[in-house]
Parts: sequence; structure tokens; C-alpha cells
Amino acid sequence: MSTGAARWLPAYVGVGSNLDDPERHVRRAMDDIAAMTGVCCVSGSSLYRSPPMGPADQPDFVNAVVSMLTTRTARELLSGLQAIETAHGRVRGRERWGPRTLDLDILVFGGQIINEPDLTVPHPGTANRNFVLLPLGELAPDLYVPGLGCVSSLADRIADAVPAPVKLGD
Repeated sequence: MSTGAARWLPAYVGVGSNLDDPERHVRRAMDDIAAMTGVCCVSGSSLYRSPPMGPADQPDFVNAVVSMLTTRTARELLSGLQAIETAHGRVRGRERWGPRTLDLDILVFGGQIINEPDLTVPHPGTANRNFVLLPLGELAPDLYVPGLGCVSSLADRIADAVPAPVKLGD
């Protein structure tokens, strides 16, 4: 028997920017995510500066992670996050891993594995990116990333192989 009550699922979203005052974009995006209907932000990580993953001739990125509970589906959350990116001046279709005002990625969603043409969860780069694993580990070191493992174990595996981002002052 259904009570009609909303089901709250945990989710983690990566936040990144490297254009037009990246720290401001990341902080504002975290506030924008918290203001979304059907989202209850639990916490946000510190901000981290890291070199770009793609073309080297672009500014460093500022990254963070937001943990939340949400009644939205993964698809609804993605739609809301893309609207926030657009509001921050994100232009899609540019060079892969190129510069951007804002990049919001669903890293983990309620323990689900989703493989659709425009939505993959867990995010495919999660296990290989310190700029994701360090802020995610700050919030949830024991989180199990479906199909990949525990955040702290994933971070330990790449600690020496991938440059660590620099934690920025709060």
C-alpha cells in the first residue's frame, strides 16, 4: 500500500569551474543546488584547486562536492543541474574537457547504476580523479560507489599516480 510519501535518496554532485571567477561560480552553484525543489543539502566539501584534465592551455579548476537527499529521480536531478549550469553561462558542445563556467556531475545516486546515452551513474571518471575523490572523501569516506568500491579505497589507489588538488581556504 502506497502512502504517497516522498522517498528521499542520497546523492552526491561534483561541482567544478575554471572561468570567470571559478570560486564564486562553485559557491553560488552550491547555493543554487540547495535551493532546488526536492533537494535537501546535507553538506558541501571544501573547495579544491586542480590542474585541468583536458587541454593544458586553460586555467586551473576549482572543484567541490555536495551531498544531498533528494526526492527527484536521477533524470530530474540532471535536468535541474543542467538548468543551473545554463544560468551560470555554461555553453554545451564545446571542446571535451575544455574550459567552462560551471560543470555539475551526478557522481552517485542512491546506490543506483544508470547507463543511458546522456546519463551515466556513477559518473565514469569518479574512480580516477583526485579532484572528485578528495572532496567526496571529505564528506563520505566510507561511501560505497556502486561497481567501483569505497571512496577511501579508491582515493588510496590513485594517491601516488594522480596529482592531488590543493585545498583552498574557506
